[in-house]
Formats: sequence, structure tokens, C-alpha cells
Amino acid sequence: MSDHHATYHYVECPAALAALVERMARANRIALDTEADSLHSYYEKVCLIQLSFEGETFVVDPLAGMNLSPLLALLTTKPLLMHGADYDLRMMRSSFQFRPRGEVHDTQVAAQLLGIQEFGLAALARRVLGTTLTKSAQKADWSRRPLAPDLLAYAADDVRHLEPIAARLLDELRGLGRYEWYRASCERLVEASLRDRPRDPDEAWRIKGLRGLTRHQLAFVRELWLWREHEAQQADVPPFKVLGNAQLRDLALWASAHPSRPLGEGPRLPRNCTGRRLAALEKAIAHARHLPKDQWPELRKSPLAPRQRDHECEKRVDALMSEVASLAQRLGMAPSLLASRATLEAVVARQPRSPGEVLACRHLLPWQAELLMSTILKVLATAPPKE
Repeated sequence: MSDHHATYHYVECPAALAALVERMARANRIALDTEADSLHSYYEKVCLIQLSFEGETFVVDPLAGMNLSPLLALLTTKPLLMHGADYDLRMMRSSFQFRPRGEVHDTQVAAQLLGIQEFGLAALARRVLGTTLTKSAQKADWSRRPLAPDLLAYAADDVRHLEPIAARLLDELRGLGRYEWYRASCERLVEASLRDRPRDPDEAWRIKGLRGLTRHQLAFVRELWLWREHEAQQADVPPFKVLGNAQLRDLALWASAHPSRPLGEGPRLPRNCTGRRLAALEKAIAHARHLPKDQWPELRKSPLAPRQRDHECEKRVDALMSEVASLAQRLGMAPSLLASRATLEAVVARQPRSPGEVLACRHLLPWQAELLMSTILKVLATAPPKE
């Protein structure tokens, strides 16, 4: 295997890959991380796969034209150790249809359940091992080739230290009696990463900062978003590199308020908005201006069911949020790890009246339901507080 650095093996040819797979077969657990080009491409993809086991670290190049099937097939069967696994598993699935069948351990989840507030990998390496990891390459374009040795070394560091970090954190979880909480949380994370997230065409264009806009203004936002999406696809760049969300919103508001003014008098456009792209933008704005009212977007409807929108139910959710915050403080962890507001709204909507019904709430993990059971039953059995 070509060794570009003393502390990792760079795998970029079939022979090196075959040797890696042979060694992986004997591994009990494998630390896994990926690098993708999400900040540089519309059609994002995995550009590096980092693996560490039995004291050695390997950086595999998926863009080198190798057949990765033997590696991926074996990897699905192994227990995996990751940090912030959700993103990496989604990227592995979208790039290679990868679905882990073995246990997945996540050191970020472990740190959060221990109440560690700085749970990034660099912070954990410093806290647990006294090791300083550089994060200077977080915004690198990992799809470019060749990759500099310092970038490969950076990528290798993301998996090299996971085993000793995990060993310490999992021991602490066992000491606090929270290891089963951790395993259930990791299992749910994996399940969520394997679910499809179909894009709702009526929601995809609704960027942040649109509260209070009229249907007429939203028509311009939608047309500009569609224009930006097309341009990003054509150039294979992230949409923000065509036009940022704040710029898009400002341009939509200006265009809706100045129907007869030329675009050159509006907000300043990015330097790359010239020629064909500029002409397409002008066409999108003109299309929005001529849309009949019955084709303007509807205002966003509340995602809450009628029962959840009920004022009394809202007060019950507020009461539960307060109780959750108090319990989380006693446990030394973030309240969101026990239950988010959305979860509590769903629980209130179900109106569980017994311990069994609380445990049946699919929004709660068993350990969360057990911790919150008495609080949920008490709050739902009590009349909402008067204002």
C-alpha cells in the first residue's frame, strides 16, 4: 500500500484495496469516517473513506476508479465506530447504497449523554486524550485530485483516535447506568439515516426568513429559488454559490415591490450572475410578476394537528417542557436529549393515560418514556394552568 504519511496508508489501487479487505476480515470493530464535497458540488458524493482498526489507519480513495464492492460488503457486516454518524451514513447510503448490519457506535451520542457540552471530535480528543486535532481543512474540496499529504493526514486523524475516545466514554456511560440509553439512541440514529427523506415540492423552496411575507412576495421567492436550483444543477455547485438565502429573499422583496423597475436598479447581484444566468434570472422575475393570484403559493400551514393547536394543549406542552428542563438539569444533559418540543407535542396529541400508552409513543425511546412517564401522566391528568 502506498504510504504518503507515516501514520496512515493511502489506498488508491486495486492491489492495495484487496490487501485492505483481507486485513479487515480479521478486525473486530472498525472506526469509519468520510469526507464529501457537499460544500463544493450540487451532486454531493463521498470522496474519501477513512478506516482505522488494530492500530492502523487507512484512507481509501473512492474516486480512483476501483471496485469498492468487496470493501463495502465486508464493512456492512462489521461493528462500526463513528463520530456524528448520521451525516456519514447518509452519504455512504446515497453514494454506495451502504446499509450497516452490525452495531454502530457514535462517540458524539456518547458525549452528549454524558452531558459534555463540547462534543465535537477535536474537543473530545483534547478532553479525553490531551491531543490537539487541527480542523483547518473542514472546508476543503475533497473531490480535487491529487490531494495534498496534509489533507490526507487530516482525514486520517478523524478516525485514528476514535477507539481510545470511545473506550473512555463508554466506560463513563456504564458507570452512570446510561449505556442502554446510548445503545438505543445509536440504533434510532441508524434507523433514521436509512429512511428516505422525500422532498416536498411545496416546502423545498421555503427558506428561512419568510415569516410574515405575503403570498405575492412568496411567489417571487419560489421563482427565484427554482431559478437558483436550476443554475446550481447546471454548474454542479451548491445553491449558496449561486445566490445566498438572504440575497434571494432581499431580491424577491425588491422585485415584488418594484414591478416596472429594471433589475440593474435592484440589490447587488453576485459577480457570477452575468450573461445567460442573468437572462434566466430576469425571466424568472418576469414570470413571477405575471403569475395570476390563484397560482401564488399558500401561506405555510401549521404542522400541528387541530388538537395540538388547541390553546390548552399548548399550555400542557409548555408545562412538559418546563419539567423536562428540570429533569435534564438534574441529569446534567441537554433537555433535547430527553424530548424535543415536537416530540412532546406529539405525545400530548396522543393523550396517553397509562404507563403502557406512554411506552407505546413511538416518538419516545423506551428509556426516555420511562424517565418522563410520571411527569407526562401527571401533566395530562391535571387541568392546564390558568394564565
